[in-house]
Amino acid sequence: MKVILAQPRGFCAGVVRAIDIVEKALEKYQAPIYVRHEIVHNRHVVDSLRGKGAIFVEELSEVPDGAHTVFSAHGVAKSVVQAAAARRLPVLDATCPLVSKVHAQAKRYVRQGRSLILIGHAGHPEVEGTIGQIDAPVRLISTEAEVAEIDAPLDAPLAYVTQTTLSVDDTKGVIEALKARFSDIVGPDTSDICYATQHRQTAVREMCALADVILVVGARNSSNSNRLREIGVELGLPSYLIADASALDPKWLEGAESVGLTAGASAPEELINEVIEALRALGPVEVVPMNGVEENIEFRLPAELRA
Repeated sequence: MKVILAQPRGFCAGVVRAIDIVEKALEKYQAPIYVRHEIVHNRHVVDSLRGKGAIFVEELSEVPDGAHTVFSAHGVAKSVVQAAAARRLPVLDATCPLVSKVHAQAKRYVRQGRSLILIGHAGHPEVEGTIGQIDAPVRLISTEAEVAEIDAPLDAPLAYVTQTTLSVDDTKGVIEALKARFSDIVGPDTSDICYATQHRQTAVREMCALADVILVVGARNSSNSNRLREIGVELGLPSYLIADASALDPKWLEGAESVGLTAGASAPEELINEVIEALRALGPVEVVPMNGVEENIEFRLPAELRA
């Protein structure tokens, strides 16, 4: 069986930075370090950090006074930042810089007097954090059909921003519908879209032309991992999202000569390697890495952790 490895796949720079922040905080301040929400959406990453002394909580009220606290890569609402400041908690912000960039763009549009539209998925931590950063009403939409439901004059000054785990392809139809309906609407340039989301989706589309089955390693609550699987389905291939090698079902591979293998932006490379070993246990395997974008972006750590 030929195993085609997507390039790029797995960890993005924002995820690497977030994990580094927790690990270096544990080294510098010693356990326990409290993390609000899963640092990234992957159980293996969370369990590994928990084993080193990180304690994951959903609310700041669960953090003891004086405890070092990390905000997850998804970002948080202003109310969370203010609550931490009121308690004088020592905070390390692991918000992905690309998410922070969306926050800054959104605030700038609101200062310009524009009503804000956020393209994203309700309930996602990043979406909740972004809405909570804006001191104005935010209209959340996710489909083209919802554009017609927006109650605003056709010449109203509007602006849109997008959830970072949505690619240019994911948002293209919604943005076109917005621009077709409203005459005074602005949004970020496509170059501002999260590079990692776009690169991973492009790689999967190319991989689908070479594979019979698609396997995506990632968590069920990972938006970008789910989207990678959906792309395979849209292109007509049997496509499966698996948390790790233990979830692999040999029946999926019956009659397949080639398997496309990728991972969401919060899935470590070791999980990919374990899946390859699980495939080897079923028979001879030839691993063929795809040509693709080589990502060399790095995001700086907070100043207090750089020494």
